[in-house]
Amino acid sequence: MRGLEQRNAVIAIRVSSDKQFNEGDSPEAQREQLVRHADTLQATIKKTFIFAESGAKVKQPMQEAIDYCRDPKNNIQLFIIKSIDRFTRGGADFYGPLKKQLDEIDVQLVDLYGVISTQRVNTLEHLDIKYDWSVYSPSQKTEYLEAERAKDELRDILSRMVGASIRYTRLGYWMRQNPYGFGSEKIETRNGKRTILKPHPKEAPFVIRIFKLRAAGIKHDSEIIDEVNSMGYQSRVHYIRSKSDRTSVVSKRGGNLLDKDAMDLILRNPIYAGVNNEKWTNGQPIKFVFPGLVDIETFNRANRGKVVITERGDDITITTEETPTHQVNKGRRDPEFPFRKFVGCSKCGKPLYGSASKGSNGTYYPAYHCDKGHYFRVPKADLEATIMAFINKVVVTPENAQIISERVTGEWDRRQTAKNKDLELIDGQIKELTFESEQSLRKLKYLESATAIKFMEEDIVRIDKRVKQLQNDKSKQEGSNRINIGVVLGRVMYYLENLDQIMKKQIDPIRKAQLFGAIFDKIPRYSELQSGTENPRYLTGVNELFQLIPGRIPGMVAPPRLELGTQGSSSLCSTN
Repeated sequence: MRGLEQRNAVIAIRVSSDKQFNEGDSPEAQREQLVRHADTLQATIKKTFIFAESGAKVKQPMQEAIDYCRDPKNNIQLFIIKSIDRFTRGGADFYGPLKKQLDEIDVQLVDLYGVISTQRVNTLEHLDIKYDWSVYSPSQKTEYLEAERAKDELRDILSRMVGASIRYTRLGYWMRQNPYGFGSEKIETRNGKRTILKPHPKEAPFVIRIFKLRAAGIKHDSEIIDEVNSMGYQSRVHYIRSKSDRTSVVSKRGGNLLDKDAMDLILRNPIYAGVNNEKWTNGQPIKFVFPGLVDIETFNRANRGKVVITERGDDITITTEETPTHQVNKGRRDPEFPFRKFVGCSKCGKPLYGSASKGSNGTYYPAYHCDKGHYFRVPKADLEATIMAFINKVVVTPENAQIISERVTGEWDRRQTAKNKDLELIDGQIKELTFESEQSLRKLKYLESATAIKFMEEDIVRIDKRVKQLQNDKSKQEGSNRINIGVVLGRVMYYLENLDQIMKKQIDPIRKAQLFGAIFDKIPRYSELQSGTENPRYLTGVNELFQLIPGRIPGMVAPPRLELGTQGSSSLCSTN
């Protein structure tokens, strides 16, 4: 074994990725201590390794530094660490194999506290004979005990920290990273100072808009995504740091526009309804001590039965329904079956899907069907003919037309206020992105690395492109604000008075299905549509503002609501 007079060394610094372990033991503090110790050993530091990972994992972070020492061209004799618990926290089972690798390449492991002895004893030295088994380090037992102590200490720390986090999570507080849409704050409680979530001033409006638009059931998922993106949505930005130098940012992720997958993750997360359901709660849903961004009713309507939260007193349950692969809605409706999910099964009431089955003669037979454990199938032509026959019986009385006019005016005022808030939100996003671009330009002057310069330039181009897109979206929204309420009311009245003709002339099958769906407060069963054409008394889902000929039926099952189209109400009476 070479002595300490050898001059080439590596220093290895390890800190935990948890904030609690970083306090008082930063990489800078360790580096300063190790460099000073290397000077006392008259060693030249050839490389410094910094690891921000747990040393209790199966894949040990120090292995990278050991592999560097293994390369003969690096000519390393010393491996300097602060202490054994910085080398590994995996106990003797990990410490032994790691140190043995260094012994095999004749590299001495050195710690600041002198626990690891440089002395080697040969029990057969008096006979001038040496075997691998006869040479040992007098400090080996102490080293192993120290490694086990470090492992025990880690277990104790994690048990206290994680145990407390689990307990407070089950009491309804928040102990993890903030999800998108939320910020956090510490408040005084009967359980001490605890963390709760609160709406994030910039992110929460996007999440709320997603839920409200989805719950309304008027727009396709693709339309919802476009609207939220036009408000200035972008996912959180996370910076990726180098494993060997935690002060160096090598890349970043995030800053993306909303897409179908990201929207689904938001919609299905019960956190936004103020309910927690995770490993720490043993799968038992727990209501937070703070409110969510939306109420449970809005959450359930937005998820359309895929995820349902049920609250009975203090008991909360969450049920999920997995959609068959062939029925997964990727955000676009199939124009071949426009009434899918607008009409329910006659047997169970669940929304019907559409497909075309191939007959023995090779001909395809399109039909609407239910796949909920029983057989129900209606030829496409029959269902759509029934719908048109039903539409011919729908009228709006003069009294209800006046009610609708008043509600449209109220809804118009509310939406104009919401649009103004959206414009303020877009302005805020533009200012923030512009400031970020200016900061990046200033930093660019001082960069020397070609990789860093390329990364920064790409980031600036991305930001500028996003700013231009937001400015364009802002101009469109400002243009839509100039639509006159009188024009909107005229279009609504035309729609109400000529619903059957509009449906017949409507070329777009998707829009036709939306017009049909506006008549109902809940999805009607196919059997109800059939009976409604003959006896309206059997139809229970019609909005009370509409009437069926003959007779008048109060078919309301929920508070009446009126939803306008994307651009005023022009979409309601469009025939192209």
